[in-house]
Amino acid sequence: MNSDFLEALADIEKEKGIDKEILLEAIEAALISAYKRNYGGSANNVRVQIDRQTGEVRVFSRKSVVENVVDENTQISLADAKKIDPRYEIDDIVESEVTPKEFGRIAAQTAKQVVVQRIREAERDILYEEYADREGDIITGIVQRHEMKNVIVDLGRAEGILTPQEQMPNETYRQNDRIKVYIVQVNKTTKGPQILLSRTHPGLLKRLFELEVPEIHDGIVEIKGIAREAGSRSKIAVTSNDENVDPVGSCVGPRGMRVQAAVNELKGEKIDIVKYDPDPSQYIANALSPAKVLSVQLEEEARVARVIVPDRQLSLAIGKEGQNARLAAKLTGWKIDIKIESQVLEGEGGGDIEEKADTPEDVRGVPGDEVETGNDQNSEDA
Repeated sequence: MNSDFLEALADIEKEKGIDKEILLEAIEAALISAYKRNYGGSANNVRVQIDRQTGEVRVFSRKSVVENVVDENTQISLADAKKIDPRYEIDDIVESEVTPKEFGRIAAQTAKQVVVQRIREAERDILYEEYADREGDIITGIVQRHEMKNVIVDLGRAEGILTPQEQMPNETYRQNDRIKVYIVQVNKTTKGPQILLSRTHPGLLKRLFELEVPEIHDGIVEIKGIAREAGSRSKIAVTSNDENVDPVGSCVGPRGMRVQAAVNELKGEKIDIVKYDPDPSQYIANALSPAKVLSVQLEEEARVARVIVPDRQLSLAIGKEGQNARLAAKLTGWKIDIKIESQVLEGEGGGDIEEKADTPEDVRGVPGDEVETGNDQNSEDA
């Protein structure tokens, strides 16, 4: 090797971001193995040095200074060491150059292999770091192909995997379709980063609103929770840190344009936007929108909410197959027991509808669905 080789390493450092010194150290370590492999048992303890100015490769044997020599390959007597340099003492290391004449050719081949391998590793590491930093973020990709039931999505510099569990039940993924996906997890593997994607994660809905609603991006409006049944309906609770800003109106946007953008991206998934309230009773009433709630009684220890609605609002409060009540329970974290007004007035106990709230882990972190504002004009039928 020569100075041209060092210049090539410097170019690699600039282009690939791989430290030149790390490459040289890796080559030196590989050359030790190459020396031992090619020059047998006498090479039990050697050191390889690459001159950082000229690129010259030198091999040194290393022997420990001892009183009585047991292994001549790794040890030297104190008397012999002092003949080389009187300053040597017991346990010092004596080095002597043992560079073979043919070692330059071996060194060049080994260096090439090491550099190629390190470049591949570095590129994998760079890709991993790039996408690992985007865990929990949204990214646009292009559907490449199907492998078994998995959908492989081209993300630009890498590919991501959309497993069956993370695919929307109402979607068909065709080759070259452009879709927005949520990066759930990035794993480091020997073949590069394994990027797990999702179209069903509540975080996808959260990120879509952050993209569409400047007030959320700026921190004026805050998303307090999302409950989602992907492909069907979601509820999202929002609050404002500025009393002059309507959080629900901000998310709906002029003529519903902002929320409609999210609905379109999710292929028609309905989104109810409700106002968060620190009072659990009011929060539960809001979460049951578009149904009107007459009263909410709380049982704190059991975390049960007894809700009374007008007779004609029962089906709306429960929703199709109990979906509205179920999402409200997930969103608020309360078990909801719904009764109609006439039953309460007559003292009857029948007709209860109960929906048990999932834990935050079960609902995967946040709330969302077709725009529900607490006002009929922004609500859709349950």
